[in-house]
Order: sequence, then structure tokens, then C-alpha cells
Amino acid sequence: MAHVAQNQAHRNHQSFAASRIATHRRRVVRILFVDDSESDVHLCLHELKRLDFAVSSDWVQIPAEYGKRLRTQSYDVIVCDYSMPRWTGMEALELLRKENQEIPFILATHPLEEDMTDEFIRNGAFDCIDKNRLNCLPLAVALAVEERSRCGERNRAEERLRHSESHYRALVENPTYGICHFDLDGRILDVNGALVAMLGYGSREELISLNLATEIMLDPFERAQLFKSFRQTGQVDLIEVEWKRKDGKPMKVRLSGRQVGVGEGVPDGCEMIAEDVTAHCTSDDHLRHLAATDELTGLATYRKLSETLESEIKRSERTARAFALLIFDLNGLKQINDVHGHTAGNRALCRVADIFRFSCRSIDTAARYGGDEFAVVLPETSAEDADAVGRRICEQLSDDRETPLLSVSVGAAVYPEDGTSIEALLSVADRALCSMKVKQSVDRVDQAF
Repeated sequence: MAHVAQNQAHRNHQSFAASRIATHRRRVVRILFVDDSESDVHLCLHELKRLDFAVSSDWVQIPAEYGKRLRTQSYDVIVCDYSMPRWTGMEALELLRKENQEIPFILATHPLEEDMTDEFIRNGAFDCIDKNRLNCLPLAVALAVEERSRCGERNRAEERLRHSESHYRALVENPTYGICHFDLDGRILDVNGALVAMLGYGSREELISLNLATEIMLDPFERAQLFKSFRQTGQVDLIEVEWKRKDGKPMKVRLSGRQVGVGEGVPDGCEMIAEDVTAHCTSDDHLRHLAATDELTGLATYRKLSETLESEIKRSERTARAFALLIFDLNGLKQINDVHGHTAGNRALCRVADIFRFSCRSIDTAARYGGDEFAVVLPETSAEDADAVGRRICEQLSDDRETPLLSVSVGAAVYPEDGTSIEALLSVADRALCSMKVKQSVDRVDQAF
């Protein structure tokens, strides 16, 4: 039954991914690359086209060309390197803002450091990608294109709200956007029918009797963020918060608003547009899950493995507690494919993945990061305990009597004893794995004689 459920989950992932790829086929994604390396641009395009993106691209290297393209062409996404001759990616981002262009900006560079990522995100970049992990680029571009499309729709709605009373009335009656008029204490003064339906209430009067701040917006941080912004600027800048529906279920909404004129005896208030983005957030979560999950085995991907290792290194630095990395190599996968066929080879990989699931704790992370290569991250684990886990996995695989019989080689590394970086830990574990392979070869020769 576990295999049936797993196969069904894989089919669901494939169906979801196929629908997103079909979306990209229906339209051309227009990308402006800002980079001094033509080969890096080709690698980015190769990664996108590998996932069936239809791409129209331009490539610039100097500020003058970049500014001209921004003024004369239309783009869905900008992909920019950090360091280029005589200028930087931050200068490119600043020029984009000066041109008042709302184009998602993705930094793609190497090495990508945490401080650099924080700085670019604070200054308005959509995402930051390490060039050594370009498999992350298609996901970032897909999300950026969707976000640009949603921003365009939202901006048009806000423009109608600001400049035309007739358009405003049309917006109020639009079933997509909720409109809420509230005062500085959060009391709801007026709403449109769309907001009533969005929150699941039976009438406008029922919703107006509530307090937006205390009965619908329950997170104190989000509440403070909303009202602080309005009190300081008279505006509600674009933010996403969680609201509670009448039935108690949470929903994600994107808010923007402005101060409205007041009359005698009428309290100062804000008129706000609310857009239900719960489905978009769920869709984004699906995309991230696909990027983090190996399609065949259901284990984590190399990207998720790298993120987990980075997280464990930071946690270990805070707690001074070690963690271990095990890497495994499935012996003889090529021979299994040649003799028994690729279906049996795929089944062999899934059998190994099942052993990991049965042998690992809930806090451990098992990943497939190559064709026949696997890894397991073991938080708060010593070298001795890691060796015990490796032996247990090898023994459980040897007890599996399904044919063809399987075996693995294993290598271990412990942080910080064997290294303080991902590369160092993988290198130590790989050397230990190679040593085990050599020993296994010698043992097989001895047995033959």
C-alpha cells in the first residue's frame, strides 16, 4: 500500500508540474540578462529550456545598454550578476527603481553570501540564486512571472480606485476584490459584498459588527505592521497577512489602501483593497515542494540537502552540538539496468529510499542527490552513532531478499570535527565511501580465491 500511495503522490506531482510547464508553453517569458559572462547566460538559458520554458532573451553588459533596454523594451524578469566590470548588480537594481519599472529582479551570482542576499531582498530584489545551483532558477523565474502578472492586475485595480469614481464603484461590485473601510481602532465602517463572501459571513451588517484588528486579524505583529504603516503615512503599503474566516479557517490576503476623506462627525479612516491569495500561496508551496522532492524516490533533492546542511551548520554554531552526514552509493546500478532493465533499476532506487525512511528519525533528512547517490543528515549525532546508523541501513538492505539483491557503500563525516563547510563535509564523507568501495572490491577478490 505504501508503494501505491507513493506512486500516486508522484503522479500528482507530475500532473502539477506538467500544468505549470504548459503555462510557460502558452506564452513567451521575456528575460533581460545583465552579465559580463556569455557562457553563464547560456547556462541559465539551458536550465530554463530544459524545463520547457519558452524564452525570449536579451543580454547586456554595460549600464548604457541596460538603461536603453529598460526604456525601450518590455521584460517579465531581469536576471543579473553581482560583480561586473565598472558596475555592480546593486547599481543595476537601483537603476531599475529610478526607471520606475516594476520588473522582478533576480540576482544570479557566485558566490552568493547570506549578507548579500539580505541586502538585495531589502532593496527590492525578488530572489537571489547561486550560479552553482542553477536548477533553482526555473522556479524563481516561474514565481516572478506569476507575481508580475498579479501585480499588474492589482495595480490596475488600484488605479481605478484612485482616479475614477465610476471605476471605483465597479471595483466595489467586483467579486474578486474585497473593499473594507475601517477606522484607526480597527472598527469596520463599511464593506462590499465580495469581502462578505470572502470571509464567509451572511450579510454586510454581520461583518460590520466586528473589529478588523481584534476579531479578523489575530497576529499581533501583522496587526501592528498594518496600523503603524497607516498612522505614519496615511497609506497601507502592499503587505500579506493572515485573516480568520467566520468558520475559523485561516486565509492569506494581500492588502493595500489609502486614507479617505472625512466629514463632520466621521472618524478618520482607511479604505483598503483585500485580495485572497490563499490559492496562490498554496500553488507556490507546491512549486517549492516539487523543487525539494526527488520525483522517483520521494526523498529530498540536492537543493534541499544543501539547504538542510546550511541550516544544520548554523544551528550547530549556536548550540555547539555536532551533526553527522552519511553518503551512500548504490552498488551495481548500471549492471541492474543492463541485466534487468531500467524498471528494475528504478525499483532498486525506491527500495533503497524505503530503507532510509524506515531507518531514519523524523528529524533526519534523507536525500537523493545523484543518479545512484544518496545522503542522510543526522542532527545532534556523534561519529559513533553515525557509524551505527550506516551499519544498520546496510544490514537492513542486505536482509531485503527481493531480487536483484542490493548493497550500498557508505561514508560518514561529522561537523565540526571533519569540516566546517558543506564542501568539506561532502569531501570527507566521499573519501570514506571510496575507501569502503576499495575494501569491498578486495573482499570480493579474496572470496573468489
